[in-house]
Amino acid sequence: MQTPCPAFTSYGQWLLSWLPFRAIAGLGWALGHVVASLPSSRRRIAHINLRLCFPSWTEAERRSLVRRNFVCMVQMLLEYGWCWFASPQRLRRLMPIEGLEHLHALDGRPVILMAPHFTGLDMAGLRISMETPVVSIYSRQKDEWLDAFFRSRRLRLGTGIIFSRQQGTRPTLRALKEGYRLYYLPDQDFGARDSVFVPFFGVNTATITGLSRLAAATGAAVLPCYPRREAGRYVLVIEPALTDFPSQDLTRDAARMNAVIESQIRRIPQQYFWMHKRFKSRPEGEADYYAKP
Repeated sequence: MQTPCPAFTSYGQWLLSWLPFRAIAGLGWALGHVVASLPSSRRRIAHINLRLCFPSWTEAERRSLVRRNFVCMVQMLLEYGWCWFASPQRLRRLMPIEGLEHLHALDGRPVILMAPHFTGLDMAGLRISMETPVVSIYSRQKDEWLDAFFRSRRLRLGTGIIFSRQQGTRPTLRALKEGYRLYYLPDQDFGARDSVFVPFFGVNTATITGLSRLAAATGAAVLPCYPRREAGRYVLVIEPALTDFPSQDLTRDAARMNAVIESQIRRIPQQYFWMHKRFKSRPEGEADYYAKP
């Protein structure tokens, strides 16, 4: 999905924030079906990912999921108006939290909230920051205006701090030790460096080992979580803390993390980020899945 232009990002999303949430969902449904019908590199990537992850599905089933995925992605882009401008009271009503007791049970202890790339991920980060101080890591935007705008919106409630990926892990480790909870998204392809290849939907996948490294360095408990979009709202689901994690084996920990994420995706596959080249990095000698014939 293309990053919106600055004018739409600021003024357009502010206007959208005043629409009823169900109206935004309906607009996203209509626009999403239009976008899904157009040839694009993102649609091609999504089809490749689904063929790899769901080889037993028919082509018709995969096409149907791609259409629904485009709808969810367009809805997410329009919903940023609520995420960036709605009052805390409106956000609380829009996104109740299921399993908040798992977080409260760990008061006084470092916590990592492991959040895969589902639609609603920014809203979920902002929502959880209303319950506990949050630190998160983000990728800088190439456009300086957009980067500054996104930072200001993510920090607008004064309930968290963020560091860019380029700053390394030291600031995040320090924040965890100071009582912030880390909202951590570890499920994209950041290259073979600092990654191990472990199964994800049966595909050997480059997977970063940061989750177990951060947990080991701080003694943090790991709580899997994800936003689930429902009719007229989201629900932020927080699952119980992983037991016996981390282990002494980075590869085993990475495989376990992928298995947890896979189980979440299977519940709501249309809401996952299928348009990312999740399998771009390959072990030496393997062909590029995304190379054009």
